[in-house]
Formats: sequence, C-alpha cells, structure tokens
Amino acid sequence: MKTLVWSKTFLRAFKQAIRRQPELEVRVKHSLQQLAEDPFHPSLHSHKLKGSLKGSWACTVDYDNRILFELVKNPESGEDDILLLTMGTHDEVY
Repeated sequence: MKTLVWSKTFLRAFKQAIRRQPELEVRVKHSLQQLAEDPFHPSLHSHKLKGSLKGSWACTVDYDNRILFELVKNPESGEDDILLLTMGTHDEVY
C-alpha cells in the first residue's frame, strides 16, 4: 500500500468540493483508498497527462470528478508515495 501525501492545494480543493456536493465525500474517500492500494486499478482509469501537466497523473472519482497526483520517491523508505495535487471537475483540473 502506498502512502498518500495531501498537498495544501488538494486539501483546499477537497473541502471545497465536499461543501458543494456532500455526497461526493464517500466516492472520493473510496477512490483514495483504491489509489493507495493500487494506483493503476482499472476502475480508477489512471492516465498520464500531457502538456502543461506533463509528469502528473489523473484518476477518476466519478463521471465528472478527477484527482490529479504524482508518484514521488520517499527519501527515507525509497518507496513511491502518491502526492495528491488537486481534485475537481474535469473542466476545473484540466
């Protein structure tokens, strides 16, 4: 299981999204659990991003909501951690 590192930007976006859509919280937490267990599980539809977001990855929460993340090396353990960058609707994050 990989460690999820919540950036300030992700935390702010998460809180904002939950305020707008309280029912989204359960789906986001389920996606984060799945992401920690296997970032490339088929249900997440994880994909590499291009252009200005090159080097980042995105996964789906539901039809319209996405989580953007990067795989970063933990200097202490040498393992890959998942840095959560932001989240929101398709139009907000791309």
